[in-house]
Amino acid sequence: MFYLSMLTQYIGQYMKTRLQYRADMVVELLSDMLFQVTNLVFILVVFGHTQFLSGWSRDEIIFIYGFFLVPFAIFGAFFNIWDFNERYIVKGEMDRILTRPIHSLFQVILERMELESLFGAVTGIIIMGYASIQLGLNFQWYDFILFFVFVISGALVYAGIFVSLATIGFWSDARTSLMPMMYNIGNYGRYPVDIYNAAIRFVLTWILPFAFVGVYPAAFFLEKEEWYFYSFLTPVMGVGFFILSVFLWNAGVKRYRGAGN
Repeated sequence: MFYLSMLTQYIGQYMKTRLQYRADMVVELLSDMLFQVTNLVFILVVFGHTQFLSGWSRDEIIFIYGFFLVPFAIFGAFFNIWDFNERYIVKGEMDRILTRPIHSLFQVILERMELESLFGAVTGIIIMGYASIQLGLNFQWYDFILFFVFVISGALVYAGIFVSLATIGFWSDARTSLMPMMYNIGNYGRYPVDIYNAAIRFVLTWILPFAFVGVYPAAFFLEKEEWYFYSFLTPVMGVGFFILSVFLWNAGVKRYRGAGN
């Protein structure tokens, strides 16, 4: 309850701060929407030259892309730690974090929230709705429960990978970071993995499991029975990778010696 209380208080303060500059927030939301629409246009351009891509139709890939946007939006809202190394390790703000009676990772998450990223989830649901109508998909009552589970699990996959990358800073205080490259690799999870070669499929499934953010869970709702095993493996991968990242974080905090000489 203490952590929940802290979360609600931080959210309240965050919203007060952001609403002081409404125009800035609106511009940011519009820019995010434009970026998402650009990616959607790319899919439409590709299918302007072909009807199927490795057996997947245009509307199926649009559905996958829409699904991907929902867990990605949750990740972006609560795990905006791409600059963790430079801000908290190199500049020493981790010293301040460790003086507070709350888990250090949770404190960093609270400080780096960007709740306007959640708007991407709305965009994703709209895109999924459009694709569902085009595909004539029928949903059962339990599909909405599974959707929630898959979305949270996908967000945890992303969080687990990027928190694990952030912990590298506890062992190396260099300013260079793998975060930008990993963000680009994560984009591959927006599309069906069977359009890639075997090596990339293996990496996106078992090493950097971005496929569990988009294509694998979305395949369940698209009734791709050959992918059902991976669909139901999504919660296991999400929880497993996130627990691993917390373990690495705790180990890194013990290794941390401060920003001083």
